[in-house]
Amino acid sequence: MGVTISHRAGASFPVRRLQLDYQQVDQYWMDHSPGLTHFMTALSALFPAGEQLFIDSVRAVRYHPAIKDNAVLQKEISAFIGQEAMHTHEHVRFNEFAARYGHDVGTLEKMTSTVINKATKGFFRLVKPFGMSQDMVNLTATTALEHFTATLAEQLLTNTHIQSLMQDETMKNLWIWHAIEENEHKAVVFDVYQHVFGQGIKSYALRVSAFSVAMAIILVTHSYFTARLLKHDHQLNFKQLSNIYRLAYSPSEGIFTGMLKEMIAYFHPKFHPNQHDTSELLSAWKKQLGF
Repeated sequence: MGVTISHRAGASFPVRRLQLDYQQVDQYWMDHSPGLTHFMTALSALFPAGEQLFIDSVRAVRYHPAIKDNAVLQKEISAFIGQEAMHTHEHVRFNEFAARYGHDVGTLEKMTSTVINKATKGFFRLVKPFGMSQDMVNLTATTALEHFTATLAEQLLTNTHIQSLMQDETMKNLWIWHAIEENEHKAVVFDVYQHVFGQGIKSYALRVSAFSVAMAIILVTHSYFTARLLKHDHQLNFKQLSNIYRLAYSPSEGIFTGMLKEMIAYFHPKFHPNQHDTSELLSAWKKQLGF
């Protein structure tokens, strides 16, 4: 795996660009299972539009009076945008790889954009009477989704069962790299949100209500995408659904069930992403990948 690292932002974490070659990757790269592979492809289909929302929502407020002169946070924002841009770039390449085998990921990417657009605008109409702006809604959605991705990422870094299923080194490097960086910048958007909109009851109510809505939308959309990919591939059957259940929802090994504790922690009024320290975990993985 080739990687280019930039520290130009001067932040506490760098921007890395991977050089991954997908040419030799098998169609069913995750444990030779269509179900598991399509589960991960459905996740990847969410990322390009989702990460564009992250970038746009932070850019929209980065020169707000509350943070425009905060040199440290501005550097973190620049590095956050850089990392998310690289994630978008690499997942677009990943999705193009899946499309080579006839999987219509492009349509799923467009559907993700539509879902995000309708959800954020619809939620804005609900909260506008309480003095909320569209920028506030977008940033709140990003804050919620960043916690989801950081928690999902930690599962990829700690769940040895899931790691054992990623038998292709190229794909494992892609997902571990993404997971490392999601944890590196997990607090940036949350800090922006608190600086700009405070920590009062209105800010808290918007944060947790948006989180609840966002999680429901993600689970429904991802499940639909997975089923659609399976059906198109003529693999929508009990065996593949059983594989997905074990990967995602098994009480002892499931990636989503493993996320529950940290997801619930988001509802605490004094929650902050850095309360859950993953620094040692990240150090170990960065050493292993040669970062």
